[in-house]
Amino acid sequence: MSEQLNKRITRICGLLQSAASQTRVLSHLRWDGQIRDKFLADAALELPVVEYPAYDAEPVLELVAEARRLMQQSPIDDWLERQALALENSARMLLACGTAEFFSWSRSVYGAPGDVLLDQVSTALTLAGDFDDVLQQLNGFYGSHLDQVDVTSDELAGKLESAVAEMFGPDAPEILVVDELSANALAGRERIRIRRNANFSDKDVDQLIHHEAGIHVATSLNGMYQQHLPVLGSAHPGTTRTQEGLAVFAEFITGSMDLDRLRRLSDRIIAIQMAVDGADFIEVYHYFMERTGSRQQSFENSRRVFRGGVLTGGAPFTKDIVYLDGLIRVHNFLRALVANGRADCMLLLFCGKLDLEDIPVLCELSQMGLCKQPRYLPSWASDMRFLLSYLAYSGFLNTINLRKISSHYENLLRSAPLVEMGS
Repeated sequence: MSEQLNKRITRICGLLQSAASQTRVLSHLRWDGQIRDKFLADAALELPVVEYPAYDAEPVLELVAEARRLMQQSPIDDWLERQALALENSARMLLACGTAEFFSWSRSVYGAPGDVLLDQVSTALTLAGDFDDVLQQLNGFYGSHLDQVDVTSDELAGKLESAVAEMFGPDAPEILVVDELSANALAGRERIRIRRNANFSDKDVDQLIHHEAGIHVATSLNGMYQQHLPVLGSAHPGTTRTQEGLAVFAEFITGSMDLDRLRRLSDRIIAIQMAVDGADFIEVYHYFMERTGSRQQSFENSRRVFRGGVLTGGAPFTKDIVYLDGLIRVHNFLRALVANGRADCMLLLFCGKLDLEDIPVLCELSQMGLCKQPRYLPSWASDMRFLLSYLAYSGFLNTINLRKISSHYENLLRSAPLVEMGS
């Protein structure tokens, strides 16, 4: 019976992996570089004209249906159904590209800025607004005292190449500098691509090493080695929130995060809500111009909001809300592991592409011998002495009334004059 169960699970995972290979969301939503060039040449006065390739959802839906026919009633099958539903919704989202219906499917997969989070109070939009308020308070200090070193895409490629060689040895992905990309950098199991004309800083180098290589590449490779659970090697929208949250947490825990990065994450959420409320591409572009002052970057930021959706407003692509939401979820989950004495689950986060809600089932699959330990770990996760002490302290702070303490120091600082600091 046990061998039959193992074969059934592996068979379903194989079908879902095949379905995931045909739901390449970001590739399908890619814009040709000529769209950007024309928009900027026309002084940002005309909405871009974007056409998407036809998408055939039937092969994915058939694979999902075949997988469901093999499912039974168990927690493991519930996990498999969650993967199936995410893939089905992703395929329907791609089928709806360029229509108002696209937003409904995007929301079903990634959520929307106003959706309530796990605390039943906050939303991604309120988190972004809170971050923005704090960043506004730091504007003067940031411009005067926090130096930044510019890095070219070729220099970044060289540093990434050295880093992945050390991390992954013979499994290291190829590093490519390309002319067009849907982000400043994108990572897969076999290659990391960097957009040639993107602007990078010294902090971006560390962020990309720990975010793209340390998380996205590592979990892809670890999933590739899950011979019984091949779906863990496939990136799909159902795992995006946890994957991006873990990757942003990696930026924090390694000291790679900076205020510019936080501002970008917050701005994107605010811009998505603007589009939900009816703002068109040009209005969102001008919002980003006020924030960045860069025509190229403002276009790219706006493109992230509208790719796949309706450029006249009302139906954006909502993927970018998951970064802050995912970060909060991952951080709190890690603290819960320590608070509940379940540090044994820590390594499962890296065994492939997964969602936090999958952890109990992956514990069961690990006990059955089907889920293997990760082959590659980011450096910060390998140093358990530091990580567990940090998470224990972070959790301990929750036992203190921080609101009263914050109020005390707010009153203390109110009477303190500003200090003229040297650069």
